[in-house]
Amino acid sequence: MHHYGKILILAAWCVALPAAAQTPGPAKKPGPAAKLPGPEKATAFDRALLHPETLRAKAPETYDVKFVTTAGDFTIKVTRVWAPVGADRFYNLVRHHFYDGAAFFRVLQGFMAQFGLSPYPEVSHAWEQATLKDDPVVQSNLRGYITYAMAGPNTRTTQVFINYGNNQRLDHDGFAAFGMVTEGMDVVDKLYGGYGEGAPGGRGPDQGLIGTRGRVYLQQNFPHLDTIKSASLFTSAPATPASK
Repeated sequence: MHHYGKILILAAWCVALPAAAQTPGPAKKPGPAAKLPGPEKATAFDRALLHPETLRAKAPETYDVKFVTTAGDFTIKVTRVWAPVGADRFYNLVRHHFYDGAAFFRVLQGFMAQFGLSPYPEVSHAWEQATLKDDPVVQSNLRGYITYAMAGPNTRTTQVFINYGNNQRLDHDGFAAFGMVTEGMDVVDKLYGGYGEGAPGGRGPDQGLIGTRGRVYLQQNFPHLDTIKSASLFTSAPATPASK
């Protein structure tokens, strides 16, 4: 089963709005890069991303991630105690550069900005079934806070979104925030949202086609989307090997 389909949540607006969609040992050093054929030939990804079961390092209690994007830079501080399972997954994904090259494919002003589908179909396929158990909601979905998209209980994988508004209504549906934007929220605010809601409910990108065609699909059909040039960890605390 693919986890690209949208989740529907009742929005506390005058109209119901579909909400965010989704659709093993310490981490090793990045392995040899794998390359895509055709137009993506010159771009490489960390081959470790093809094996989600190996990327299970325990994150530091707090860590920061700097995002360099086509709209500017912003920083997210993750607090592990808010959502340990989600924070560990995000740490491993960033550590292995999963989000590099990814697009902000679903930006709904006043609601949220969503990203987390790989530009590489091989990588997307590898993570389709790498679901996480839910974290209890400790921190509310306030403006600037980041949480995972999901398609129901225990379906979180790699997609996340940053709240534009105070989306506390999402707390009751199990969306556990795990970090917050500490610098550059003005950059997040100006991410391109002109395509609106995604297909089939809107004219924006189809998540299934992002998963199967990757960057090529977005470049050909949605050229104005902002993308992540790089997402990098910077923290003084080292990762802790996961307990078995």
